[in-house]
Amino acid sequence: MITSLSIKNYALIEKLSIDFSKGFSIITGETGAGKSIILGALGLVLGKRADLTSLKNKEEKCIIEAHFEISKYNLLPFFEANDLDYEEDTIIRREILPSGKSRAFINDSPVNLQELQELSLYLIDIHSQQQTQELSDENVQFKIIDAIANNQHDILQYQTLLKSYKADKSHLNILLKRQGDSIKEQEYNTFLLEELVSAQLKSGEQEVLEADFEKLNNVEIIKESIDKSLAIANEEQIGVLDHLKEIKVSLQKIASFSPDYHSLLKRITSITIEFDDISDELNRCSEKLINDPEQLELISQKLQLIFNLQKKHQVTTVDELLEIQTKLENSILEIGNLEEEISELSHTIQEKTIALDALSTVIHENRVGSIPVLSQKLIAILETLGMPNVRFNIDINATPNYYANGKDEIQFLFSANKGTDFGLLKKVASGGEMSRIMLAVKAILAQYSKLPTLIFDEIDTGVSGEIAIRMGEIMKEMSTSMQIFAITHLPQIAAKGTAHFKVYKSTVGDDTQSELKLLNTDERVVEIAQMLSGTVVSDSALNHAKALLN
Repeated sequence: MITSLSIKNYALIEKLSIDFSKGFSIITGETGAGKSIILGALGLVLGKRADLTSLKNKEEKCIIEAHFEISKYNLLPFFEANDLDYEEDTIIRREILPSGKSRAFINDSPVNLQELQELSLYLIDIHSQQQTQELSDENVQFKIIDAIANNQHDILQYQTLLKSYKADKSHLNILLKRQGDSIKEQEYNTFLLEELVSAQLKSGEQEVLEADFEKLNNVEIIKESIDKSLAIANEEQIGVLDHLKEIKVSLQKIASFSPDYHSLLKRITSITIEFDDISDELNRCSEKLINDPEQLELISQKLQLIFNLQKKHQVTTVDELLEIQTKLENSILEIGNLEEEISELSHTIQEKTIALDALSTVIHENRVGSIPVLSQKLIAILETLGMPNVRFNIDINATPNYYANGKDEIQFLFSANKGTDFGLLKKVASGGEMSRIMLAVKAILAQYSKLPTLIFDEIDTGVSGEIAIRMGEIMKEMSTSMQIFAITHLPQIAAKGTAHFKVYKSTVGDDTQSELKLLNTDERVVEIAQMLSGTVVSDSALNHAKALLN
């Protein structure tokens, strides 16, 4: 419940501070006195957007602050989810700066308007005559039915499951699209992979093949050069090896005469050994040389195959081709994994579909079972509000579609008079009838769910006399379990309140201000008498006002 409201520098209000109590509070005042200003200020606290026109003094900031007692609202999860300090006496403050910027605070923590709007849903429901049209909204109609059917828990389960189901369906569509794209590419990728696999590529193979190709392609030149080198090295009497041996023998004769000669002997001996080894290696190379045109052709073909593959895949090495081969293998393997993932996800979706259908069936049956209860309660209340022949025909039909609150569609049919056919509520009910139906609905809902503070803004327009008295009694009955405010022009309703506030204008110099005052008993008698007879209060009006209050 709201316990206090303070307003500074807003519209016609310079400064106002008022405390509220439990029960049924009445707000009255002449047209234009500022009742809408009070509601506008309260709307800002509840998260509505503001502009500079809200400021009375454009040089100063506007501050609106409301205190709420929320211990019975079970709002701790909301505060924890939004990282806010939880206080049973929660303070909401809204500031509008001269620059036009707006700031909002919950228990002195800055918040955005969305958070404020979400919290306000649990705190205050401002209901005006224009909002009676909400009764024509299917979502509102379902909320009424579901409150009586006690469907809240099942609907919450359904909504959680539906969110997961939709996420899975979305993911499945992505996988199916990816699978479709992959299937188109699979045949080509398979061809590319088979081409690479059949090439039997090995890392470093290209360099070896190129070296072998050079040898086989130039075998005659190589053999001629090796043979010539061997001849120079080993030819008798004039070969390099014989000459080296002769030098070695000569140096052996003088090596003992000087360390220098001995050093030269060691060096020529080393050269002789190395040259002898070179000669042997040349012999081995010569023996290995074979003129093999077939092998040369095979190597040439393999190199050409490698070059063609490199050109096709726009790479320069065999290692890069092997990397592409691995990627193609993984891509084709992924298609198989994709099929498995699609199969598993489809199975999960099927299970969730079964669970959703089961929940929606329970919700549907509960709704159907609650229709007679709602109809009887509505008729019982509306008969006392001057609608003795009212009838309702509420049709709830199951569909194949998954909606946010189940699989049902609803038709709220209504007839106000005998002999008239049923029609859709939004088409056949008048404004006054809609107001009374909405009041009846709120009264019924108060029995089944914990509604926030309710503010009825002139929903009594178009009624009077005994009907107005009954409307006031209904609001007073509702106020035993919740906080009720009624902004009214009807003395019959005003007399039912436990507290009575008057909105009026005052003039200070050239300045006009709106004020809000809690009336005492005598002031209240005068106010109700004025509502009955006008500015000039007669004795009969005073007596009538006292009678109404009693």
